[in-house]
Amino acid sequence: MKKLFLLIFLTITGISFSQNDYFLAEDYYREGEYEKATQIFKNLYAKNPFNTTYLTRLISCYQETDKFNEVEKIVKDALDKNPDQTFFYVYLGYNYQKQQLPELAQKNYTKALNSIDKNSYYGGFIGRIFKDYNLLDNAILAYEKTMAKNDKADYSFRIGQIYGEKGDLKKMFESYLNLVDKNIENYNLVKRFTSRYITDDTENEANILFRKALLRKSASNPKDVWNVLLSWLFIQQKDYNKAFIQEKALYKRNPTNLNTIFDLGEIAFENKDYNTSKEAFTFILKEETLQTEKIEASLFLVKIAVATNNPETEKLFLSLFNQFGKNTSTINIQVEYADFLTFKKGNPTEAKSVLEEALNFTNSKFDKARIKLKLGDILVFTGKYNKALIYFSQIQTQLKNHELAQQARFKVAQTSYFKGDFTWAKAQLKILKGSTTQLIANDALELYLTITDNEPVDSIPSGLIQYSKAALLAFQNKTQQAVDTLNIINQNFKGQPIEDEALFEQAKLFIKLNQYDAAISNLEKVILLKPDGILIDDAYFELAELYNNHLNNPEKASEYYQKIIFDYSSSIFLVDARKKYRKIRGDTI
Repeated sequence: MKKLFLLIFLTITGISFSQNDYFLAEDYYREGEYEKATQIFKNLYAKNPFNTTYLTRLISCYQETDKFNEVEKIVKDALDKNPDQTFFYVYLGYNYQKQQLPELAQKNYTKALNSIDKNSYYGGFIGRIFKDYNLLDNAILAYEKTMAKNDKADYSFRIGQIYGEKGDLKKMFESYLNLVDKNIENYNLVKRFTSRYITDDTENEANILFRKALLRKSASNPKDVWNVLLSWLFIQQKDYNKAFIQEKALYKRNPTNLNTIFDLGEIAFENKDYNTSKEAFTFILKEETLQTEKIEASLFLVKIAVATNNPETEKLFLSLFNQFGKNTSTINIQVEYADFLTFKKGNPTEAKSVLEEALNFTNSKFDKARIKLKLGDILVFTGKYNKALIYFSQIQTQLKNHELAQQARFKVAQTSYFKGDFTWAKAQLKILKGSTTQLIANDALELYLTITDNEPVDSIPSGLIQYSKAALLAFQNKTQQAVDTLNIINQNFKGQPIEDEALFEQAKLFIKLNQYDAAISNLEKVILLKPDGILIDDAYFELAELYNNHLNNPEKASEYYQKIIFDYSSSIFLVDARKKYRKIRGDTI
């Protein structure tokens, strides 16, 4: 027994020493101290002649110190002892290549590749060594030969990666799709690596090549997965209608689950493609049998009606309550109805009654939080800020760290901002900048910067109080009063940091009031005021949209879209500007 323990101890100790030596040698190697690294790797390889990691490093150390004869000796000795280990020919060939002897190098590469035809056992390893030496064409050839000889070997993914490194995206996508073709379980892996090349620009080369590869696959070997990937591609490109066509076709072939169509409808709604969103949720209503799903689809349809100012919106709300009732299942529709009554109909009293009644329909603390959030909004709308803050604070206390609590904290900050309590607003926003919810974090950062960039210095007025008051009036749908308040800033705070922000926000309010000439004047002032300001691309895009959507002047819109495309390539509006410019130009996208 003592001998056994001693043997185990010596083995463990030996492994430990080898690891320590290896790490030391690696440090020397990375620091360029190749002579020191050589001695350690030489000893390690002598004790472990089958460890290719030690061998590769030893060869590299010799080559870095121009000791090519030592490499040739090691490799040829290894081949003499084990002639079937033909991967050594790659090492030998690369050693010749390092000495500027291309013919000898190619001769040995060919030996390694030809050996796979006789025995594919080392084929994958040969491919990997070629890849490590950046001999990418040989690596692909080695992997392909190995796959041809061995049905169980599949290097499609590695081949795809190599084509990606070579910049041959067409063959990369073909390799990835072959991987999915062989095993559907590779779908997520392929999607993850493909997403590194796909953008939201339909004219991006990778997008075009990937779409063509999918269409070729669909024609030669029809499978649902090609439609799924096409739908995914169209969603990345924000071509939601095309994605819906794919999803609808998939559902008709296998009518079991509407989840993907629901997700698509929600994404389209969030990106303001209301037509596609409406089509998706209408389709769900037609096909779905579960009432809970019908209610959820109806919620989005009524949201779309509100967003598009449909004159039949209120009738739609009432028809839904008639169909599904006012109960715990329709809480979200009731909250949406209260929002509609307040901010679209100007009837906060009735909205408050709807929500107070809704509180009695549920015991869920999450539903109650959603109701209280909206009650708080209504109280802010009516100027009862302290009562609103009570509701928001209750949610924070009851649902700590939940997204609803983060929303409530933002509402606290926003309400404090509206009241002119900038110190407390900043304290709340500072916490929210690290929110796990990106939208809340972005909104918090934007408001935080608005306050910090425009705070009064040494008690000298900066216009921030008037700006926050205008924001409150805009929130309360008192649009003209908000415009008038921003006029105070335009008149009294010229040359101060807040001036361009006030002009820009006022321009958006002018558009809401259909006062387009005034909006154009403001946006042009923003551009002239700060040609290098952070609002410059916003102003150009707003002008382009104004001419395109409201003034029916595509030529002028095209001029401003081009401005973003050519002068502001890092703008968040670039992709939209490019798409809309091409559409005006008549390109087939």
